[in-house]
Amino acid sequence: MRFTSEQRLDDGVLERAFILDEIPGILWTPASGSAPAPLILLGHPPLGLRRMYPRLVDRARRSAAEGFATATIELPGSGDRPRWPAAEQARADLRRAREAGEPVTDEIVDALILPLVDKAVPEWRAALDALLPLPELGGPVGYSGGVISVGIRLAVVEPRIVAAGFFAGSHVPRAMFAEARQLTIPLHVLLQWDDEGNDRQAALDLFDAFGSEEKSLHANMGGHPGVPQFAGDAVAAFFARHLK
Repeated sequence: MRFTSEQRLDDGVLERAFILDEIPGILWTPASGSAPAPLILLGHPPLGLRRMYPRLVDRARRSAAEGFATATIELPGSGDRPRWPAAEQARADLRRAREAGEPVTDEIVDALILPLVDKAVPEWRAALDALLPLPELGGPVGYSGGVISVGIRLAVVEPRIVAAGFFAGSHVPRAMFAEARQLTIPLHVLLQWDDEGNDRQAALDLFDAFGSEEKSLHANMGGHPGVPQFAGDAVAAFFARHLK
């Protein structure tokens, strides 16, 4: 891992961009702290780090105020990474189905999500391998955000992740339900009740499938971008319980 830039934000948070095997990423660490900070991995949709940066840095600042470091990486086929024709075709098929008012088939969802999960999860694990030896970071580790299927697979295979906060805002292949049953760590799941791009019943079924004894579902009215500010308070309290 090679750091390529750093800046101190106005609240004292240190932001450092890095490259790991040609994968861009960002690490945020709290302004001060004598002990290594627990780390939260910030998941996000495959829209590119530049486009997602305002939301990511807001989440990072909020986490830093609670004493957490945060990190994220660019997803395969997104941002400045090489184009991924199969993923672009799957996204085009999804757009066509939505514009035509047709059902989003299992075939479209599988093509859109499963290859992304297969590619992204090993990269997230490699990022953890590179980040955790840094003296300013320590365990335990949490995962927060989407794509929810990426988070599920990562939490199942990565023992260093002890708690996860998921955003139920993306399509979920049926095959992921079996993996969801394998999850045993504490879960905090956020659902926007009127999310036009999400199958609400599928999100509820997925929550029911999670094998964790401690899991909570937080549903709020509104569409995908309408997550209320106070929802972040519950997420912060969840990670404070499990990462400190």
